[in-house]
Amino acid sequence: MIIFQRILKLIPLLQKKSFFLLGPRATGKSFLIRTELNHKAISLNLLRTELYLRLTTSPWELESIIDAELAKKPVEFIVIDEIQKIPMLLDEVHRLIEERKLCFLLTGSSARKLKKGHANLLAGRAWTANLYPLSIAEIPHFNLERYLRFGGLPTVYASKTPQEELNAYTQTYLYEEIQSEGLVRKLPQFSRFLVTAALANGQILNFANIANDTGVPAATVREYYSILEDTLLGFMLPPWTKSKKRKALSTAKFYLFDTGVCHTLAQTKTIDRNSDLYGRSFEHWVALELRAYLSYRRFDQSLCYWRTTHQQEIDFVIGDEIAIEVKTTKRMTPHDLKNIKLLQEEHIIKKFFLISQDPIESKQDNIHCMHWKTFMQQLWLDKII
Repeated sequence: MIIFQRILKLIPLLQKKSFFLLGPRATGKSFLIRTELNHKAISLNLLRTELYLRLTTSPWELESIIDAELAKKPVEFIVIDEIQKIPMLLDEVHRLIEERKLCFLLTGSSARKLKKGHANLLAGRAWTANLYPLSIAEIPHFNLERYLRFGGLPTVYASKTPQEELNAYTQTYLYEEIQSEGLVRKLPQFSRFLVTAALANGQILNFANIANDTGVPAATVREYYSILEDTLLGFMLPPWTKSKKRKALSTAKFYLFDTGVCHTLAQTKTIDRNSDLYGRSFEHWVALELRAYLSYRRFDQSLCYWRTTHQQEIDFVIGDEIAIEVKTTKRMTPHDLKNIKLLQEEHIIKKFFLISQDPIESKQDNIHCMHWKTFMQQLWLDKII
């Protein structure tokens, strides 16, 4: 059995404040809590039917339940799993933080009910941390080809039958996360949308085109994307629009949270090394690594992309500091630097990187050209940002 050492550490966070720990299902929240907080916390799991029914009808009983558990096991922290199932509990949590200075870890795989139900989000008394699929820094003997195809969900990456695991995961999401919580009225329409969203992963959003492909109104498509964001299964990549010499597009891109889930929804069988799909998967993976890094290091920097109205594009821009272009080429040429040099003319971004599969590293016109392994090593060693 492979044991993955996660970068996110819970105790240093909880020593500062109560926290929401959010992440899609199967990213390893429960395992992380067991391994880090086993003897330091009591855990109340709202997936347990008896506890769920009791607290749904009588949320004020939370305090007595906690006191009974603390009498048996005096600990520092209280964990409530799947807090979005009973948003009204947050009023009780708020009171217990204020009156008794208790420290909570509140986990969830969806922010939908919390947002839509106007739940008490504790007014700054609890911060938020996110857990994502495995990053390269958490995987011993990282295999890029396997990751691009099957993604980084721990149970999938470690499995001898990863496609079977992914098939089961997507079915679980459709029929448990969406149907049981009543997030959409027509599941077949949403299923068609998921396929289209996976095929359009990493591309600039065009709601009208996606509406035509799925046979639903554009307004419904917008709502479906909102559902993916709120259930933590995808994220918008906003445009960087500060360039003056070249007008930038102002439309976002959308990425699903995992390459393997994306390929399963799109019904991908193989990824040819020389295909456009390979390039898009490689770019998708880099986006996921950058997003995880910024979150785990708790850097308050935006992750964007830049594209002009004349189709000149840089894959990722971090704040106003760093621009990153991603290529799958095994031999970098001056042509690959063209768009970076255009962005340099704006005199805003400070550092420029071109990531590729070329093993020869160089620095040209203040552009760092790196093999992807070197870039990722330096990123997680905090030498890039």
